[in-house]
Amino acid sequence: MTSSNKLLKIVFSISVLLLTIPMFGQHAVIDSTLHKKVQQRTDQIFDSLVKIRRDFHTYPELSDQEKRTSQQITAYLTSLGMEVHTNLGGYGVVGILKTNKKGKRIAWRADIDALSSNLPDVEGLQSRNEGVRHICGHDIHTTIGLGIANVLASLKDNLKGTIYFIFQPSEENLKGAKAMIDDGLFKLIDPDEIYALHIAPMQVGLIATRPELLFAEHKTIKVSYKNSSENQLVIAHTKKLLSGIQNIEPDSEFWDNRNLLDPTIGLGSPKTIYKDYLTVNKKFTIAETDDQISIRTILNSSNRKKMESIIPMLKQDINSSKYAEKLIEVVYSSEYPTVFNNKELTSKTLNKLSDIYGNRHVNHLYGVVPDGRSDDFAYFQKRIPGVYFLLGGSNFEKGIISMPHSANFAVDENCIKFGVNAFSSLIVERLKN
Repeated sequence: MTSSNKLLKIVFSISVLLLTIPMFGQHAVIDSTLHKKVQQRTDQIFDSLVKIRRDFHTYPELSDQEKRTSQQITAYLTSLGMEVHTNLGGYGVVGILKTNKKGKRIAWRADIDALSSNLPDVEGLQSRNEGVRHICGHDIHTTIGLGIANVLASLKDNLKGTIYFIFQPSEENLKGAKAMIDDGLFKLIDPDEIYALHIAPMQVGLIATRPELLFAEHKTIKVSYKNSSENQLVIAHTKKLLSGIQNIEPDSEFWDNRNLLDPTIGLGSPKTIYKDYLTVNKKFTIAETDDQISIRTILNSSNRKKMESIIPMLKQDINSSKYAEKLIEVVYSSEYPTVFNNKELTSKTLNKLSDIYGNRHVNHLYGVVPDGRSDDFAYFQKRIPGVYFLLGGSNFEKGIISMPHSANFAVDENCIKFGVNAFSSLIVERLKN
C-alpha cells in the first residue's frame, strides 16, 4: 500500500473511533457445519501460520527482489497439492485449487513485498536483510493467503468451483499487478470475482470497507497554454477556474480531521459529510518552456463521475474565454490506481461476514476518507468485480498499533486467525452462489 503521512494519521483516527469493538476471541456461534470446519482447521494450523509469518518478517524482500518469499510460497502451495505457477510478472506465484466440480471461480490476492527501513523492529523480530522491513503488513497478507489456501484445500471435497491464490510482487512500487497481467495472468486464470485485504490500525477482530471508493480518488491535473506575453493573466485565470471547482467551503467542518470520528457526520454515519466532495490543493506548480506554460495542482474526490467531468468542463470554460486560442490541453498528467469496490459484491460480502461472525466484527463505512491511497489491486478490479477489505491488526490494550509505513508498525498476530477464518468462510459462501 502506498500512503501519505496524512492518510496514516486519518486511518489511525478511525481506529480510535472503533476502540469499542471487542477483540476477536472465542468463535461466534454459527449454525453451519462447514464454517465450524473452517474454524477448526484454522485453529489446527494457527501456530504454524505464526511461524510462517515470523519467517517472512525476518527475511523481508523489496519490490522486484522477492525471490526467497516466492520460493516459500511455492513450496507451501505445492505441499497442499495445488497446481502452482511461478515467475509471473517477476516473482509472482499463482496457486490453483480445483475441486473438479463445476462452479464459480474466485480469486484471492495477497501482496508479498517489503519496504526500505533502517530503523529497529519494535516487535523483536529483527530483519536479517539489512535496510529492509515488513512495515506495511504484507507478511501478514501473505500468511493469511496461505492460511486460506490450507483451509480450503482441506475442505476441497465439500466445495465446488475453483479458487485462485494470487501472490503478487512489487505492490509498493505499483508495478506488480500490471506486470502479472502483462505476463499472461488472465490467460492462466479466469476468475468471476476477486478479493484482497490490507492491514489497518483498527482493533484486531474488525473488518471494514465500503462500496466503490474507499479512499478519495487522487489525480494531478495539468492545464497547458501556448507561451505568450499574457502568461500571468492566463495563470491567474486558470487558478481561479481550478479553485472554483472545489465544492467544500473553506470554513467547513470537513477540514477538521476530528470530525472523521463524529457519530453524526463522521465516516461511520449514514449522514456523513465525507461524500460527494471535490477538493483542490491550494499549491499550484507552474512550469514554463520556450513554447508553453502549464499549471498543475492535485484534485481529490469521493466521486469518480465528478472527477471524470472536470476536464471537459474546464475545456469548455477556457474555450469560452479570451484565452481559448492559447489553450493546448487539459489532462490528468499523473494518477495512481484507485481501489474501487464493486457495489453489489461489497454489500453481499459484508452482510455475509456479519451473518457468520457477527455485526460487531464488521463495519460498513459510509464516508470516503479525504486523502489519496494507492494499491495496484485496482488494476485487477478494472478487469474483475472485486472487493478490498481493511483488516484490524492493532491491540490497543497491549500498545500494539498496526500503522502501515510507520516506524513503530506492529501487529497482533491473532489477526491472522481472524483473517483466515473470516475470508475462508466468505469464499465458501461465494462459491455456493
